[in-house]
Amino acid sequence: MMLISPDQALTILTEVFREVFDEESLVLTLETTADDIEEWDSLNQIKLIIGCEKAFAIRLKPREINGLQNVGEMVDHLVRHFSGT
Repeated sequence: MMLISPDQALTILTEVFREVFDEESLVLTLETTADDIEEWDSLNQIKLIIGCEKAFAIRLKPREINGLQNVGEMVDHLVRHFSGT
């Protein structure tokens, strides 16, 4: 099983977010939420999920991601997923 560090996860997530929001200068932090990005609506939420699934070659279940409050929680979820815990 592949392991991924929090920094690696954040780097990949940043690329996904930049593509979805078409904003090359977008900077994510672990505290970034949907409220911080004006264009982050329900349609872009779906695009983010699909982009993450492609970028990380995983399948995300709605129940796993619906409760995530910020980018940091997504990073934690991805690190746990790849560590098998």
